[in-house]
Amino acid sequence: MWSSQSGNNNNATTTTSSSASAQNLRTLGMTSAISVAEPKPIDISRTNELREALKPYNVFESEEELNHRMEILSKLNALVKQWIRDTSIARNMPPSVAENVGGKIYTFGSYRLGVHHKGADIDALCVVPRHIYRSDYFSSFFELLRKQPEVSDLRAVEEAFVPVIKMNFDGIEIDMLFAKLALKEIPDSMDLRDDMLLKNLDQKCVRSLNGCRVTDEILRLVPNIENFRLALRAIKLWAKRHGIYSNVLGYLGGVSWAMLVARTCQLYPNAVAATLIEKFFLVFSQWKWPQPVLLKQPDNVNLGFPVWDPR
Repeated sequence: MWSSQSGNNNNATTTTSSSASAQNLRTLGMTSAISVAEPKPIDISRTNELREALKPYNVFESEEELNHRMEILSKLNALVKQWIRDTSIARNMPPSVAENVGGKIYTFGSYRLGVHHKGADIDALCVVPRHIYRSDYFSSFFELLRKQPEVSDLRAVEEAFVPVIKMNFDGIEIDMLFAKLALKEIPDSMDLRDDMLLKNLDQKCVRSLNGCRVTDEILRLVPNIENFRLALRAIKLWAKRHGIYSNVLGYLGGVSWAMLVARTCQLYPNAVAATLIEKFFLVFSQWKWPQPVLLKQPDNVNLGFPVWDPR
């Protein structure tokens, strides 16, 4: 008797959990899902075929190449911490305090999304505490980079809409932005999605932070990251082969394509990549343009910055 009752309770718990999970999938995004159907064997087979079909186009990196990127970012992160520590001490901060002020490199764009191709550049962001200035970044940090044997093609674009240092670091092109937060310390655990971090920042710092914040938010808003990534790789390749992957030329750029695929994932939360690609073209061939594609309700944080709102 006790065994039977225990089993019934477990089934009830499982059913409740499954129901709650399904409800979460249905409500991810601005509207309910179109379908929460699980993939059929043929869908999984087609997704495996899709993955194989993409390989000749160099959309995947080897484990060795991925590790090389991680090593480069680790070296850059160490350089940033060293530079912040040395600059802090030069401003009469006690060495024991300067050791703990932190600073960190974040990534965004295709690398952070996990959809970069072989040889692609890395978009990075240098985040520093409040006593480090943009002028320091484009002077003393620039000079520190110049001394590194792995760095070549180093150039600063300080007056750009989003100021950036560009370089080739050990064979990988890197575009690195700068943002100063109104904090005494920048811990390694810092989550840039916190809207309060934008308080008291200038427009250039906010724009620099946006890349990381948007990328992380997209990843948070898709129901299955691996399905999203494979579908996005395929859609990006399709767009490039058709000559329509370029915001400079008036088409869509990387973030825009990512948002469209992410919205498709929300509408079909259990679909695998092959199905998502089919649904992508179905959804956006029938979209009521210029109705905007939204992944979530726009945030209403009154920090005094321009906010895009279609209403």
